[in-house]
Amino acid sequence: MNRMAVVEAIGTILREEMRHAHLDGFGPQARLNEDLYLDSVQLLQLILALELTHGLAIPEEAIARQDVATVADLAALLAPDDGEPAAEPTVPEASPEGVHGEMPYDLKIHCFVSCVCHGLKAEGIDHRPFYALVWDAEFTITEEFRLAYHSDTTDHESFRYWFERLYGVPLDAWYDHSRSKEENVAALLGILARRAPDECVMVMLDMFHLPERENKFNQNPFPHYLLVELTDDPALWQVCDPDFRWEGRIERDKLLHAIHQPSVAGGYRYDPSLARPPRDADLAAFFAACFRPDANPLIDAVRAIVGAHADERGGLDLGDVGEALRELPVVTIRKWAYEHGFAFFWRALRWPHAGFEAICDEIERLVEGLTALHYAVLKLAKTRERAEIASILARLDALDALEFSIKRRLDAAFEAWRTARPSLGEGVPARERMPA
Repeated sequence: MNRMAVVEAIGTILREEMRHAHLDGFGPQARLNEDLYLDSVQLLQLILALELTHGLAIPEEAIARQDVATVADLAALLAPDDGEPAAEPTVPEASPEGVHGEMPYDLKIHCFVSCVCHGLKAEGIDHRPFYALVWDAEFTITEEFRLAYHSDTTDHESFRYWFERLYGVPLDAWYDHSRSKEENVAALLGILARRAPDECVMVMLDMFHLPERENKFNQNPFPHYLLVELTDDPALWQVCDPDFRWEGRIERDKLLHAIHQPSVAGGYRYDPSLARPPRDADLAAFFAACFRPDANPLIDAVRAIVGAHADERGGLDLGDVGEALRELPVVTIRKWAYEHGFAFFWRALRWPHAGFEAICDEIERLVEGLTALHYAVLKLAKTRERAEIASILARLDALDALEFSIKRRLDAAFEAWRTARPSLGEGVPARERMPA
């Protein structure tokens, strides 16, 4: 198929097979996310349909690379031998000093962490160590063996504890779960009315109910933390969404509607002007507490979910395994947090930039491998070819080994950093239990 035929096939699949509702602006230059509202899972489902329905040979890079912007970009990636090469993604220009200079970009991969780190960055304090909480951050496996990045039991108290201990900033929970939603919203209104100029007010809302905002994961519900403050117009609030790099004004009533949703409950406030750089002993305890050298919880969870759906005696339908792992991309992106950990140690130890780049390549392999695995799971759900289960489990084993390799190198960097910090002395324990 040439590229125009692929474009036509994309339109047909979206319209007739996926029954997609946002096709008014479909065409080669339509943006996949912003114009067509395709999330990462729908994009994989679209590529899968092109393979199964139209017999298109799908290169691995087409599955792993989800940085394509338009329908034409996707068609060029799937039909690369059509006269012109597929466009390469834009890579931020690196500093001449590499990891030791100005970092060319800042990963945003966890809304709670992004909101609290937003204030640290404003104060010129290195926020990267705090992302050690993210790569194995909490998620849930439901009783139906479904992966959920957020649930009613999700608790950010460990984040709160370490933020206060590391940076010396009280992180006050203004949202009281013993109060009604109306009482909590009234408390928020009072806090915003009395907000000090430097104070950051975080609120959890359901992003699904803000359709004017970009929602790359198209989750319903989509619990998400962002920062809010009042403006000179009572009908508009100023919103800062550090995780999605967006700032602007949104109607007050729309925000309150998203906050009122039963799917969300949470809010914090803090004053970043009180922040101080972390002490070495606290950082050592923090990294030791966060680090899980003997387990990769996400890969273990995916293996358990695939196994449960593959077990013919368990009562689950193999065809549902794709939906059971629908939220895998939301958790997969957390693995980019490893880059922040390595960057922190590399900068502190002044290790050569080339070694950092090599490790970043391994982290990219892990993320792309999880994306390719997700595609294989979606294909399994569609075809129900039980012979493919062994291949998926083998992929999981390979990803497990890759992530353990990354963790061993991170642990070695941590131990080198500990050894190089005279202030730690000899009496600091190598491991400290994460507080409940």
